[in-house]
Amino acid sequence: MRRRPHRALVAALLALLVFSAPDALGVRIKDIATFRGVRPNQLVGYGLVVGLAGSGDSTSTQFTLQSMSAMLEKMGVTISPEDIKVKNVAAVMVTADLPPFSRVGSRLDALVNSIGDAKTIQGGTLLLTPLKGADGQVYAVAQGPVATGGFLVGGGSGDKVAKNFPTVGRVVQGATVEREIPFQLNQKEELALSIHKPDFTTAERVARAINEGLALAAARAVDSGTIQVQVPPEYRGRVAPLIAQIENFQVAPDAISRVVINERTGTVIMGENVRIATVAIAHGNLSVEIKQTPQVSQALPFAPGGRTVVTQESQTFVQEGRAPLQIVPTGVSIGEVVRALNALGVSPRDLISILQALRAAGALQAELEIM
Repeated sequence: MRRRPHRALVAALLALLVFSAPDALGVRIKDIATFRGVRPNQLVGYGLVVGLAGSGDSTSTQFTLQSMSAMLEKMGVTISPEDIKVKNVAAVMVTADLPPFSRVGSRLDALVNSIGDAKTIQGGTLLLTPLKGADGQVYAVAQGPVATGGFLVGGGSGDKVAKNFPTVGRVVQGATVEREIPFQLNQKEELALSIHKPDFTTAERVARAINEGLALAAARAVDSGTIQVQVPPEYRGRVAPLIAQIENFQVAPDAISRVVINERTGTVIMGENVRIATVAIAHGNLSVEIKQTPQVSQALPFAPGGRTVVTQESQTFVQEGRAPLQIVPTGVSIGEVVRALNALGVSPRDLISILQALRAAGALQAELEIM
């Protein structure tokens, strides 16, 4: 079939990026940077989910049987793994994020993932599971009913219907913090800000915004991703108000011009600062259409061994669309780029090829990133 250009899709996608650009006031510092040390920590643990209606791990999953045997032995029941023949238990890995400054007794959500051959952990209950950090210390314990958000239903004939991932669930507020991560915030005399996307211009702007907001020369950009802030004497011993004040300062982040292309989906994302040099562009489409028509061949009357047959007659049509030569002047903005490419009648797939060719010709004044 003949390809039709999706001009509206290209224009809508790129125009959305233009008109949604941040204004002159910029964004809050807390949206583009974080204070070093103030971050969540990942926890992980191994546990068992019980109460499954025959949908747990099979008897061929040896680590599940060994875990059940060890658990029962701690409870005074001695049984070898070979003698366990149950299918309502599943071995799982449990993960959780420990937020900064979490205190003993705080509740967290725990994510439960089956690691055996269980069909679903829907309706099961996670038994008491220690959650450890990277240092091997137990920081929380998790236990409670598992909510999967999906299901797996099967009939006697073997047909099955599944929604989402029934082998992954969540224990809402099922993890309890048992150990705190030591962090003496109020003892700090110097703070470090880490920018999410390092950039020298952005780092200098952040330091300038902090100094202007505090009316002190307290901040300086160390590199493209780090800003050091000296804690003023009036904030010694009470750093939290200082951090809250700094987080709400406004700054206009900078970024290099970049074009991101996803060839698998045909998605093209272009920033507002993308410019191209003077270049002439022509893009034509080659359309190939193959048409098959059934033809009936009738044998002659009374012909020995004659029979009627149906054959397919193929016809091939080739059409190459004509595209005018489009002149794009130097230094044009993204709006002119969109209009120039739409004048050629390009589709998103065609746009990818054109941008790659512009980059190869040295006319695209932006970084081209292909996903």
